[in-house]
Amino acid sequence: MISAAVVGGTGYTGAELLRLLVDHPEVKLQVVTSRSSEGVPLADSFVHLRGKLDLCFSKPDSSQLRQCDVVFFATPNGTAMQMVPELFTAGVKIIDLAADFRLQDAALWESFYGMPHACPELLAQAVYGLPELNRERIATAQLVANPGCYPTAVSLGFLPLLAHSLVRPESLIADAKSGVSGAGRQSKIPNLYAELAENFKAYGVGVHRHRPEIIQTLNSVTGQSAANPRYKLVFVPHLVPMIRGIHATLYAHLNNTDVDLQELFESYYTNEHFVDVLPAGSHPETGSVRGSNKCRLAVHRLSDSDMVVILAVEDNLVKGAAGQAVQNMNIMFGLNETLGLETPALWP
Repeated sequence: MISAAVVGGTGYTGAELLRLLVDHPEVKLQVVTSRSSEGVPLADSFVHLRGKLDLCFSKPDSSQLRQCDVVFFATPNGTAMQMVPELFTAGVKIIDLAADFRLQDAALWESFYGMPHACPELLAQAVYGLPELNRERIATAQLVANPGCYPTAVSLGFLPLLAHSLVRPESLIADAKSGVSGAGRQSKIPNLYAELAENFKAYGVGVHRHRPEIIQTLNSVTGQSAANPRYKLVFVPHLVPMIRGIHATLYAHLNNTDVDLQELFESYYTNEHFVDVLPAGSHPETGSVRGSNKCRLAVHRLSDSDMVVILAVEDNLVKGAAGQAVQNMNIMFGLNETLGLETPALWP
């Protein structure tokens, strides 16, 4: 059995991670930390886990964490990087669900996250945890940077086109919408029901922290560095009045219009269990992936132009966060990649 710890278990991502791990046949949860809820039984905070866990929240203790095989960080940005060096030296496998190790350029990280990186020497050791792109590297990694929710949907939508150099590098547009759980569990006025209901807005245009992450990922497909990127991206995120889900509408101009795009996408993802390419003409819905680790895609070619439109949907808390983290853990420990993640989506 894999002994696991979750650091930061009281947020939405941490709670989703616990939901997936408690029924994982090869995992034993040893430690779940929370400074604000130290000593509180998990079942008191998360009633849906009653009868599944008899642990209490504890404060983060590196001596306890070092005894675990894997430590998940479901903490705010800037927290994991304070604790990871000690765990890394101790040989513990680490999966960070925040952004501390996603960007390879420490200066770029600092410019977007507003703080110096605590362990820039480990950035080169971190493997970006998008299995459909880095599966072989994840299998031998000790430190995995779990992708962000938007970057997962956007990257999976664009990857087949970029892998075959089929689109103009400067033409990429990602118009993405997310449910409010992506903003975290903190009490903030913009997240109140009265502010969200019957409302719809864009935010972070041009400055969202996920933009450099997406650009880094897209350019890595062609071996381009972050300092000399080939692909440009217009990324506009929106907040919609739903709890879970991401819908990304992606646009690009083709430089080769003779390709059968449906066959290309189906072939590219033919062996990817958690990427579902829908039949031609489909329009994927966020409700079809709620609670599951699936990303569903549909590709559309506009008949009167060279533009391609890709539609991508995922659950931001599962394939966009906790589910992908469990998928990465399975790969790191040589388990069946789908273990603990086969639950169908919730419907309705």
